[in-house]
Amino acid sequence: MHTVAQVLIGVVAALHLYFLVLEMFLWQRPPGRALSGFDADLARRTAPLAANQGLYNGFLAAGLVWSLVIDSLATQIFFLVCVIVAGLYGGATANRRILLAQALPGVLALGAALLAA
Repeated sequence: MHTVAQVLIGVVAALHLYFLVLEMFLWQRPPGRALSGFDADLARRTAPLAANQGLYNGFLAAGLVWSLVIDSLATQIFFLVCVIVAGLYGGATANRRILLAQALPGVLALGAALLAA
């Protein structure tokens, strides 16, 4: 179960790296605009906000990778709970798809990590 938890945490970290790239570098291009549904003008005007959001996703990814490197359950729990809270908030305030894309993978990884402990 430890291996399953590590893999799931790695998947959550990879998702957040992907979110970083979308929000920081591709927001005004087709992949970012498809994600947001914004037209070119709104994507341009919101790009600084998206880049800031992407940076936070990068910090979550870095924390998750670090938690794997040091093999610390406490650190894994901390960063996974941060992911879940961000996903719940985003799902409630921005787009319900965030619940599936961010919160659910975090919950699954957290559950696996706790079961492996």
